[in-house]
Amino acid sequence: MLSTIVAALAGHATLTSGHVIHKRVTTPAAYASNSDGSYTLTSITAPVQGAGSPGSESTWDLSIDDTSSGYKQKITGFGAAVTDATVTSFNKLSSSKLSELLNVLMTSTGADFSLMRHTIGASDLSGDPSYTYDDNGGKADTSMSGFNLGDRGNAMASMLAKMKSLQSNLKVLGSPWSAPGWMKLNSAIDGNTNNNNLNDGYMGNGVGSSGYSSAFAQYFVKYIQAYKALGATIDAITLQNEPLNSQAGYPTMYMYAEEQGDLVQNYVGPALAKAGLSTSIWAYDHNTDVPDFPQTVLNNAGQYVDTVAWHCYANNLDWSVLTDFKNSNPNVTQYMTECWTPADGDWNQASDFTIGPLQNWASGVMAWTLGTDESDGPHLSTGGCGTCQGLVTVNSDGTYTLQPAYYMMAQYSKFMPPGAIVLSGTGSYTYDDGTGIQFVASLNPDATRSVVIENTFSNDIFITLSTKSGQKWSGNIPTESLVTWVLPAV
Repeated sequence: MLSTIVAALAGHATLTSGHVIHKRVTTPAAYASNSDGSYTLTSITAPVQGAGSPGSESTWDLSIDDTSSGYKQKITGFGAAVTDATVTSFNKLSSSKLSELLNVLMTSTGADFSLMRHTIGASDLSGDPSYTYDDNGGKADTSMSGFNLGDRGNAMASMLAKMKSLQSNLKVLGSPWSAPGWMKLNSAIDGNTNNNNLNDGYMGNGVGSSGYSSAFAQYFVKYIQAYKALGATIDAITLQNEPLNSQAGYPTMYMYAEEQGDLVQNYVGPALAKAGLSTSIWAYDHNTDVPDFPQTVLNNAGQYVDTVAWHCYANNLDWSVLTDFKNSNPNVTQYMTECWTPADGDWNQASDFTIGPLQNWASGVMAWTLGTDESDGPHLSTGGCGTCQGLVTVNSDGTYTLQPAYYMMAQYSKFMPPGAIVLSGTGSYTYDDGTGIQFVASLNPDATRSVVIENTFSNDIFITLSTKSGQKWSGNIPTESLVTWVLPAV
């Protein structure tokens, strides 16, 4: 059976170049993080093979298909957004403390994160003032002669390069919050929602029939080349963070679906190809309530786009939208690229925005944001998020704190490595009051299986897991906890 699984893995999901396969476990293990912080990736009693003995505990049955018929999407990784706030706060640490933190984040010492999104220029989690990489005093710069990463861009690239040096599988997605002001109809990075659009001819006014579309494409080329020169290869981009969001207080830019499709197909895609860049382009980068947007982009620019990025902020959030989208577009790859982690969020919030997408064909998940200071910043003085707590808080005394959301995400990232395959499963259910059991499982590159189980009940639950390969495993899931079982290869 083991040789069959390994052969199937090799055929179904090619391992990322350079990936180090962890030593195969021969006995089961379990790790937990919970609501009160008494468990933080803590080793707990492992599941046993067979029915086990629940005693007086409530019981719950789960099942997975760990044969080839149950294989779903391949996992790329998990992580968060590297914002200016992240870089600024991290760089306040001593060199030894920063090294320690990056090892916790990027290696098997801790979370083993392998997917990061970074901000191209300013976001709301940047200190004043807002900026892009080619502001040029507000004057048009179609030759890109004024292009300059600046201090903050250079610091960002340096931080990503350090992360890449520690995690050979790290994939980096770059997203801009706004194009340079001179490329826009309102000539403003922020502060103005009137004509808050790219000057690309789509609105029927501005400079020429295609406006600054070519310059917009070259902006991405120059940025990718500049980061690569500093050791930070950019693996993917989106054209615009939250293209359907236009606000005055921080950098935003509205972009229509047809417009994005045209920009990818006729400008950005060809420009990247001409420059010899292999950076992928992902569509959309916004909420699940407007799936017609990424569908339009795929329809109009399928030559260059086969991946969709989703956010979590829809009023009626329903991750099954990703399954519907997958059914309509069988070859699409999907990611959950942004969801915030406020200090007052539910203990399992980061788990919920990870497990839901994984259950619905997402290949990776990224939180907003990786790191902040004790004031949830630095952030712009107006607009945006002033209460977005990082997965890591850098304290004023030169130490750092790993927040609950870090442990929630690490329960997945540490045990579901790049190349793992999500498995079909049944048994998840949440009641109207929010209590229940949710789970997701993967077949890993070393043929072990990871099963992440979220218990939102105020009591322990005894789980029995049946596998299509013919096994049964059982064990205790503590009150209000997230538990990862690592099961030996069959």
